[in-house]
Amino acid sequence: MTAKDVLENATALASYNVLLQVMFRVLTFLLNAFTLRFVSKELIGVVNVRLTLLYSTLVFLSREAFRRACLSSKTEHNWRQIINLLWLTVPLGVLWASVLGCVWLWLLEAPDPQAIPHYGPAVGLFALAALQELLAEPLWVLAQAHMFVRLKVVAESLAMVARCVLTMVLVVWAPQWGLYIFSAAQLVYTGFLVLCYAAFFLRFLSSGEAERQAFPLCRVGDLLPSRVGGESVVNSKLARLTWSFFKQSFLKQILTEGERYVMTFLNVLNFGDQGIYDIVNNLGSMVARFVFLPIEESFYVFFAKVLERGKEVQLQKREEVAMAAEVLECLLKFVLVVGLIITVFGYAYSYLALDLYGGSLLSSGTGPSLLRCYSGYVLLLAVNGVTECFTFAAMSKEEVDRYNLVMLGLSVSFLSLSYFLTWWLGSVGFILANCLNMGLRISHSLFFIRRYFLHSPWTPLRGLSPSPVLLLVLALSAGLTALSEGALCCDRGWALRLTHVGVGAVCLLAVLATVVFTETKLVHFIRTQLLSRYTKKEA
Repeated sequence: MTAKDVLENATALASYNVLLQVMFRVLTFLLNAFTLRFVSKELIGVVNVRLTLLYSTLVFLSREAFRRACLSSKTEHNWRQIINLLWLTVPLGVLWASVLGCVWLWLLEAPDPQAIPHYGPAVGLFALAALQELLAEPLWVLAQAHMFVRLKVVAESLAMVARCVLTMVLVVWAPQWGLYIFSAAQLVYTGFLVLCYAAFFLRFLSSGEAERQAFPLCRVGDLLPSRVGGESVVNSKLARLTWSFFKQSFLKQILTEGERYVMTFLNVLNFGDQGIYDIVNNLGSMVARFVFLPIEESFYVFFAKVLERGKEVQLQKREEVAMAAEVLECLLKFVLVVGLIITVFGYAYSYLALDLYGGSLLSSGTGPSLLRCYSGYVLLLAVNGVTECFTFAAMSKEEVDRYNLVMLGLSVSFLSLSYFLTWWLGSVGFILANCLNMGLRISHSLFFIRRYFLHSPWTPLRGLSPSPVLLLVLALSAGLTALSEGALCCDRGWALRLTHVGVGAVCLLAVLATVVFTETKLVHFIRTQLLSRYTKKEA
């Protein structure tokens, strides 16, 4: 597979992942708005912070290192050894479930059983759901490595719909079940994922299609751990790389979910405030999840396949490095422009968005301030996703090990900042701590990228320099929308609210028009790598 083919598959994967994230976030958005009418904010806090943290921690620590290692090599591996390695996620998950379950049940403060019943069984059921999802891990890596882009969309879409429907039905008809409702919905979600992946590969391998496509596995039995001849059970080099990523993933999880760990272990916010923070956090991260996360996941695969890990630029194929540099530059420009737009318009429309979504429950108090701060944080989140995506794909094993020490320092500083800033500023302190931490991570990645391309003709970091005209239009839009909010919004009737929305729409159109005329290279990249795919399908 050539670098161009890998790029086309990566952009297809990113496109489908964007659609998947849009669907996921829209359904979650509607589900939260619906459940807020039937359950307490304290229950939302326990589910969305405490139990979801257990689930995400267990899954992340059990599989993230395996994913990065098994998708990172440019050379052809023995897929039987890779499958054997990936099945180790299940016993590792059982170990983590035992440890984390004890922590969640006996070391953390349990919620009031009268207000929030069935906490103990819910911990066990969420851990069981995580273990159930790990059963599909070898199949997920196979699908990602061979660019089965539609499989992930179909599987996760069906699972999401099933979870949302079950939650809404149970919330209306059996609200007294409390945490059992959300535990059952999580089990249904992971069950659908496993069934979809298993059904696809059973059909794919048994129909003869795998043999026609020169797929490395030919029988259903090849999906299970096995050993053939005198070969080792797992690839020792890949196992060592997995261990390096495992140490890194532990620290990355702390950085990713740091505010939830602080809320859970240090009790700086009560369950009600945790619920409000989580809702605002989900609302603020919608676009980041829609666009930035799919790009990071998909183009990590692209960079990992095109570049040779740990090898200097001069010793790699010039054509492939040039393509990687051009893609990196365009990605940086794209996420920077989107992040700036979110920051500018998020400030003036945070109050209105929360008031429409959850009424005074969200728009009163710290909700609008939280969302405004989060709008600025999204910009840093966008840039960090792309820079780390490239950095982790290009680092050598030794550099990955050294970066673990950096991550350790960042983790300690982030947790300390989160605690003190939250104690001082309340829930806004979480976002400020995230901003500071993200800035340090971006600085490290930018230093690596600059050094990586230092003795080459490519300068992909130019993608972080938007045109002066675009910056001017964004600054004018920020001023106009802020004045519009003060004069027209948000307690002066629907007519003035709609006028405020109209002002934002005009400013947004002006910004987009400026992007089209000033960022021609970016527009060409979007048109040729994304939009052309849909026009081909329509033809």
